Amino acid sequence: MRLLVTGAAGFVGSHVVDLAVAEGHEVVGLDALLPEAHGGALPAWSRTHRPEVGDIRDAGLLDRLLPGVDAVCHQAAMVGHGHDPSDAPAYASHNDYGTAVLLAAMYRAGVTRLVLASSMVVYGEGGYRCATHGAVRPAPRRPADLTAGRYEPTCPACHSPLTPTLVPEDAPLEPRSTYAASKLAQEHLAAAWARQTGGGVWALRYHNVYGPRMPRDTPYAGVAAIFRSALAAGRPPRVLEDGRQRRDFVHVTDVARANLLALAAPPPDGLVPVNVCSGQPHTVGELADTLAAAMGGPAPLVVGGARAADVRHVVADPRRAADLLGYTARVGFAEGVVAFAHDPLREPAARPAAGPPLPAPAVSAVSAEPTALPA
Repeated sequence: MRLLVTGAAGFVGSHVVDLAVAEGHEVVGLDALLPEAHGGALPAWSRTHRPEVGDIRDAGLLDRLLPGVDAVCHQAAMVGHGHDPSDAPAYASHNDYGTAVLLAAMYRAGVTRLVLASSMVVYGEGGYRCATHGAVRPAPRRPADLTAGRYEPTCPACHSPLTPTLVPEDAPLEPRSTYAASKLAQEHLAAAWARQTGGGVWALRYHNVYGPRMPRDTPYAGVAAIFRSALAAGRPPRVLEDGRQRRDFVHVTDVARANLLALAAPPPDGLVPVNVCSGQPHTVGELADTLAAAMGGPAPLVVGGARAADVRHVVADPRRAADLLGYTARVGFAEGVVAFAHDPLREPAARPAAGPPLPAPAVSAVSAEPTALPA
């Protein structure tokens, strides 16, 4: 199969390219190598694949690369919490305008198969059940409660404590951040394209991805990298809230394998979202503790507090991935986190300049996919 992989030198994208080539596919890679993601240079692990350096928002470039391509694996995106709402134009331009340009070019080239890197952030809060009212959407967490250390969401009807449950793909979608809104918009754009063209889209909703080649020392990095950078500098990892926030941490090699399984599967009818996770929830505090022990560093410091876009628990239901793609995670939490203590990471990156979306930009999307919501 001839594949176009966007974000081919990024965190997830580079692992997808490695695995695709190892399985005998012909890969056309595309990456902007933005300094915000790459430190300005092609990472050593991508040099043998020689990705095209260019902008996913460059329609002429895509028209040159897409003829003869059987499927597109779209990994390029600007990720993470970022700095503040001033990042919103960049997220919309890179993630949503870039995806729209890609979909239009795929239509012109007659390419009808897409694997889209989506994210668990589209859910907002995870699933919850009240002992009295059954499955409910939790009431918003109030600033006064967070200040007082009351972090658990409550039932909107009776204000009783809730029990977190697994999040299936048909759960309500409630993005809480600019990044999350841009990822949901990507899904909507791809679904509209699929209806109009008869194409098929697997939207892989990555949960908290970690592992080698993760970006570090940037506000767009994930929680595992943030903790590791602190420990490498001899500082304790700072854990927000009480450290009991539950997440599903999934190793990047498992995520790459899910992409290859999706590319090999028959294309779905329209867009089908699929959780890509480990199926084994752990707390952010466990991540900090395990990484600190593996690195021989200071114990984590639980500092309380929470940010406006943070959610309490998001734990994935892994059944659809197993049923439709034959995917189950192989790398266990302890094994993966201990290895991550010494994995190679991406060089530090710079903050991009905020600005309006560009109709004909000179740079492309940051080529990394969501790692983890910083804790």
